[in-house]
Amino acid sequence: MAGRIRDEDVVLVRERAAIADVIGESVQLKSAGGGRLKGLCPFHDEKSPSFNVNPTLNMFHCFGCGESGDVITFVRNTEHLSFVEAVERLAGRYGVQLQYEQGGSAGGRQTGQRTRLVEAHRLAQEYFVEHLSGAEAVIGRTFLAERGFDQSAAAQFGVGYAPNGWDNLVKHLRGKGFSSEELLASGLVSQGQKGPIDRFRGRLVWPISDITGDVIGFGARRLHESDNGPKYLNSPETPIYKKSSVLYGIDAAKKEIAKRRQAVVVEGYTDVMAMHLAGVPTAIATCGTAFGSDHIQVIRRLLMDQDEFRGEVIFTFDGDEAGQKAALKAFGDEQKFVAQTFVAISPGGMDPCDLRLAKGDTAVRDVVAARVPLVEFAIKSTLSKYDLETAEGRVQAMQTAAPLVARIKDRALRPEYARRLAGWLGMEVEPVAARVSELAGDTGAPQQRRTPAPAVTADAAALSVEREAVKLAVQMPVVAGPVYDTLDDEVFTHPGLQAVHQVIRDAGGAASSPGGEAWVGTLLERSPDDRVRQLVTALAVESLHSDTEPDERYAGAVLARVQEHAATRKVAELKPRLQRVNPVEEPDRYNALFTELIRLEQTARSHRERGIGAL
Repeated sequence: MAGRIRDEDVVLVRERAAIADVIGESVQLKSAGGGRLKGLCPFHDEKSPSFNVNPTLNMFHCFGCGESGDVITFVRNTEHLSFVEAVERLAGRYGVQLQYEQGGSAGGRQTGQRTRLVEAHRLAQEYFVEHLSGAEAVIGRTFLAERGFDQSAAAQFGVGYAPNGWDNLVKHLRGKGFSSEELLASGLVSQGQKGPIDRFRGRLVWPISDITGDVIGFGARRLHESDNGPKYLNSPETPIYKKSSVLYGIDAAKKEIAKRRQAVVVEGYTDVMAMHLAGVPTAIATCGTAFGSDHIQVIRRLLMDQDEFRGEVIFTFDGDEAGQKAALKAFGDEQKFVAQTFVAISPGGMDPCDLRLAKGDTAVRDVVAARVPLVEFAIKSTLSKYDLETAEGRVQAMQTAAPLVARIKDRALRPEYARRLAGWLGMEVEPVAARVSELAGDTGAPQQRRTPAPAVTADAAALSVEREAVKLAVQMPVVAGPVYDTLDDEVFTHPGLQAVHQVIRDAGGAASSPGGEAWVGTLLERSPDDRVRQLVTALAVESLHSDTEPDERYAGAVLARVQEHAATRKVAELKPRLQRVNPVEEPDRYNALFTELIRLEQTARSHRERGIGAL
């Protein structure tokens, strides 16, 4: 039985795997101040970024859905891996040699399924690339050359050749130690009558990578007339390959997509190659399936697609009827983007590969530059189906196109497109605009004034200060120092903050800790349940409210405010008690309560003066 990974090696993996770099592979991160980063959460759909990363403490937390953890947790949850598989994946990337208790090194144990399947694909790609230069692959090299791709281009995109034969790859991978069960699970082979057979035979092969660069599948193009299979044959669904969320070229395009705030969606592997080689490095394509919601989520995270960071998504379609249908389908999905969406149609309906071959790289770039808004293309595609020379045709076209205008997510654009639609139809603006408003649910009634937000209550203000105090103890225990450790449980009104405060006390107190990732790790280990652990992570990641680098003066002010609120609550509790005591009948009790009230009021005043400047 394989042993567990040594704790020292897990710690080393956490230290070497920079969380900002790992998360930045799939989420576009922006500065959130105080050394923190933020982006759109990869675990739930959102329009404004609530996903925060603290690189110093190597932690992340989403304030929208509550997902949180360290770099290993992130890899586990986004890649659907076991703990061991996630550690092995990061160890391989950052050069950590893992040792296993009761089992030796990684080379001598059975690794996780995903690790094995990724390794099988890596070896398969090497195998295919090697065979592209062989005599049998001349037909494949000719195919590439006829489309303007030389040997350098093929190497850049990892294009290879799967030789003819029933089990060439099967034998090759078995020689590398893979079992039949693993090969069948990988999708690289199929079950034949006499055992596993190669899935790809006599075809050009493109490797399909996930966003981090691991090869997880292949797309293969038919070359021989004797091949009765489909023109393009893709990997089947496997534990590592989900076609609904995979985008070909995303690993090569992700940095440019984030940098240029642009993604160009094309239809095939050669189109992606042509776009990149022509100077459009933001091109990507789906893999044998329609562009869908999961693909949108991948692009949105790279674009930081929310109100403050608008980008653009450009779809390329043929100008024929199929292309128009695809555009209308894309327009339906377009509402899930905040980014501006466009359509790029090349002259004569040529795809990017053919256009580059016929007219060169500049023509490809010009097509992208000449993009038109997707909504305009969708409306005009709809109008083209009607005879606008007749009154009946114009009315029918208006009834069909008006709903498209009404669905435009940007309300400010609707009146303008209503006017444009009227012009394209040759109709008066008023009836068209009225129909659009009716479909959009805009009755024209004046909007009600928004009720001003209520002022922050004393309880809410106190809770904010309490949270800041515990954040200081989690993130900067040296700064919070001995003062924090003197705080009683009753100082905190929120059960969760009380629980974290108890965990800090159980861990020896803030003053005893040097801080950093090890301190947060200790708090997580001592947390009694997942609820408390999640709150500890959130407090470790959340930004402090100081306008400058928090120091001892700021920490002292925050802790004074916490104590002020606690004293004020005691004053509020004591006053009714004092009022119920008759000073004539119970003079001693009355004097004791009155003296305590004066002391608490003085304490609250003193803390208030020291708390100036905190929140």
